[in-house]
Amino acid sequence: MFRVPILVALVLAIAFGGGIGGTIMALQATIGFGAVRLGPWTAFPDAQTAETDPYAKAHRARAGRLLYGRAEGMRFVAATDGEGKLLQGGCTYVIAGRTPPARFWTLFATDSRDTPLSDAPGRPTALNAWTVLRASDSSFTITVSPEAQPGNWMAVAHRGPVRLVLTLLDAPTANSSGATELVMPTITRGDCVDG
Repeated sequence: MFRVPILVALVLAIAFGGGIGGTIMALQATIGFGAVRLGPWTAFPDAQTAETDPYAKAHRARAGRLLYGRAEGMRFVAATDGEGKLLQGGCTYVIAGRTPPARFWTLFATDSRDTPLSDAPGRPTALNAWTVLRASDSSFTITVSPEAQPGNWMAVAHRGPVRLVLTLLDAPTANSSGATELVMPTITRGDCVDG
């Protein structure tokens, strides 16, 4: 007597549970389409526009973050070094070169869930266009490391995977067509702390 209703309830539970689980997995796998990849750096120029795809809109709503308009800026994220190895908090990395033309830029580290790292109190955990020391040709070298380094040093005391976030503000090429021509800083892996 209750066999058919129980089977219908079971099928509906599996369908809804599978649908919700699949949607959550899809949202965690990507933040949208139209990625621009420049070495280890990845940006989604269309994620800030009204014409963006549903995945990017869902990420925007889920994260509750204010995104920049296309002409205001672009956010580049690096989860790997120049050789394609995942960035790890216990390793030292050297970011060298120049940023693309922009009125201002910021650089900071996040964990794998895109939460900014603030686990190094009293130490520099972010750099920007005003605080970075440059060479005479406007290039710079930034060392990302859990241990103090001379020159431009960004402290990352986090254990496990990290991401570097470089945000260009008021960049003249902050659109999908101009972004493919940008030259980004390189990321080179150095020594790693065991543990």
